[in-house]
Amino acid sequence: MLINEEDKAFFKENGVLILRGFYDIEKDIIPIQKAIYNIIGLVIKKYQLPVERKQFRPDCFDDGFQEVLKRNRKYASEIYDAVKQVPAFIRLVGNEKHEKIFSHLFYTDTPGVAAAGYGIRIDHPHEERFRAPWHQEFLSQLRSMEGVVYWSPLVKITDELGPVEFCLGSQAEGVLAVSTSDPSNPEKSGAYGVRIVDEEKYIAKYPLAAPLTEPGDLVILDWHVLHRSGINVAQTSRWSMQMRYFNFDDEMGIKLGWCGSFSAGVDVKTVLPEYILD
Repeated sequence: MLINEEDKAFFKENGVLILRGFYDIEKDIIPIQKAIYNIIGLVIKKYQLPVERKQFRPDCFDDGFQEVLKRNRKYASEIYDAVKQVPAFIRLVGNEKHEKIFSHLFYTDTPGVAAAGYGIRIDHPHEERFRAPWHQEFLSQLRSMEGVVYWSPLVKITDELGPVEFCLGSQAEGVLAVSTSDPSNPEKSGAYGVRIVDEEKYIAKYPLAAPLTEPGDLVILDWHVLHRSGINVAQTSRWSMQMRYFNFDDEMGIKLGWCGSFSAGVDVKTVLPEYILD
């Protein structure tokens, strides 16, 4: 079994479960890292950037990326968009083990993959504008009331890189109302500008966890758990993968027609106005 009853009970209580060494490094992770290395090289060549690179190794697959970022953010954005389309990553998104775990956690035989709900994040050093604030996944994904994020790092996460922070057990609050704009951070827009109403009250209720993980590890996150991106104070970017699964056999999902949210161009106010308090 991929998870046992003890794992399942821990997840139900805390909303978070970490499976160390879940993925096969050689089969699942290194092909993704190698493709990213090649894409960075293609962008360097395309724009004729004077960037010298090391030969590929899993621990330095992003060599040259910081130089690209410093020279022109547009070039780095080109890499950001491209790596989501790597076949090895797409294969990982649809990994059969993800289906089996989801089915076991939610007693369903019809899990779904959230379209536009998977990708590879690159969190740059000392950058606040695109750092995810405290949030839950449901309103930014919809699809169904039951869902998870499969989160896995492509680099070894250190305190300096800023591990993701979780409020353990906060899924017990259910769906929390949000404001879709943040007056204290007007530069943030879209999903980055959404803030939990009275978030300090909820954060204070639950223990915080910021686990250090490494490539091959899998973090399973119930998408009602409050969480946010850590602050990256390192000299390199934090690379991670996110894959979101939902339950087709869910009353709310059936009612919504399993529609998406922000990334699908859906105005949540028109779908679930009771949760939007602007």
